[in-house]
Amino acid sequence: MSGPVSGQVIVQLLTERGEWMASAESCTGGTIASRITDVSGSSRVFGHGWVTYANEAKQQHLGVPAELFEKHGAVSEEVARAMAEGALRASGADHALSVTGIAGPTGGTEEKPVGTVWIGLASKTGETWAVKRFYPGMRDRFKLLTSQAALDLLRRRLCGLTPRS
Repeated sequence: MSGPVSGQVIVQLLTERGEWMASAESCTGGTIASRITDVSGSSRVFGHGWVTYANEAKQQHLGVPAELFEKHGAVSEEVARAMAEGALRASGADHALSVTGIAGPTGGTEEKPVGTVWIGLASKTGETWAVKRFYPGMRDRFKLLTSQAALDLLRRRLCGLTPRS
């Protein structure tokens, strides 16, 4: 498949499989959920979405252990995995996407510059995936590219492909 992955593609694939998805978003503020729910019929495949911007919300609603923030920071592979797995558990969905990153223009560090994002995908069947991406630039562009990468990660799982590193 070439070109951007749309919410329509994900809704179609999930509908064909009779599966559900959920999302747990930090830095995208609901962009993934919005792109899915922009599609007519999405209520058949999308049941839950969390915007857990604060670490406390990630802990309270998704069960992300406080130790992960202390040891790895909110923008980390470990937190992305825990967010996706927590959303999967809390929603009962077949698949759950998560994103945690630094949209900017402030908040970056030398180790984690503005534009850094971790995307997680947990599924009832299959291992949890986590991929790191880097989208420096304007905040709205970061959110769009991050949501695009997350949808593509789910598309790859649904099509039996591996994540791109």
